[in-house]
Amino acid sequence: MELRASEIATHLNGTVVGDPNTVVRTISRIEYGKEGSLCFLANPKYESHIYTTKASVVLVNKSFVPSAPVVATMVQVDNAYESIALMLDLFNSAKESSRRGRSWRASVAWSAKLRKGSYVGPGAYIGKRTIVGKGAQISSQVFLGNDVSVGENTVIFSGARIYSGCKIGSNCIIHSNAVIGADGFGFAPSSDGSYKKIPQTGNVIIEDNVEIGAGTTIDRATMGSTLIRRGVKLDNLIQIGHNVEIGENTVIAALAGVAGSAKIGKNCQIGGQVGIAGHISIADNTKIGAQAGIMSTIKREGEVLLGSPAIDAKEYLRAYTVFKKLHKNQ
Repeated sequence: MELRASEIATHLNGTVVGDPNTVVRTISRIEYGKEGSLCFLANPKYESHIYTTKASVVLVNKSFVPSAPVVATMVQVDNAYESIALMLDLFNSAKESSRRGRSWRASVAWSAKLRKGSYVGPGAYIGKRTIVGKGAQISSQVFLGNDVSVGENTVIFSGARIYSGCKIGSNCIIHSNAVIGADGFGFAPSSDGSYKKIPQTGNVIIEDNVEIGAGTTIDRATMGSTLIRRGVKLDNLIQIGHNVEIGENTVIAALAGVAGSAKIGKNCQIGGQVGIAGHISIADNTKIGAQAGIMSTIKREGEVLLGSPAIDAKEYLRAYTVFKKLHKNQ
């Protein structure tokens, strides 16, 4: 793909500072920029690189004022970090858009429906009555069980497994080795000390514009549905238990675990290795720091929490200044 600086500015509603005819063909980090590449500067810690980078075009915030001459053409935008994400999406879409049709090495049930412009790669399995939406990309060795639906323009990468009955929305991204719809962890203790499996009869519903990281697992509901709402972003290696509901535009970092029937609100930010107990609720706009443990319901919106069991972040930091010195008093 080839773009001029003027075209980038138009796409991002930005302003060119320098040569509007400068051409880029790839995207790079600012410290490793080379001729023909596009990079960005959002963090002031990396400002020194803008004066030495070999990149042809650099996205910068409109508030940025250089302290030395900049050789590269700059495109001033409202938010450089958000803008580079849009450019990465544009370049990636151009790369993927040519894939259409069905590989002769794919296994597709006679009752499945592949909508116009979709792609099914070699070794993929598409089950009975499953629907693959318009423009969806099903990579090699993906498994879609019976009665699955995949929305328009959703991309599912190699090795992902979507169990029977699960529903995936439009414009989603599901990365390699994610498992959607495996049985929830449901067992009833017996009088002899053994455990009897409780049938998991529900499904998983993933709404539009959701991204699921590599190796992440989302269990089907015991009854009803495990719900991942619109705009949710899940990192790699996350476990979501049965009957969990995650609200719109919530983001969760890697290695977090959410136990069954927990309900997480909208616009929450949850750090890596956070553990959330089952059958509790977390209010909208909650922020939870890495490795925190959430043991009980969070009722007040907008709280910032740290520690295990988690408490208010400011209280935790005050407590930390005390307990890190306790050994000195012994």
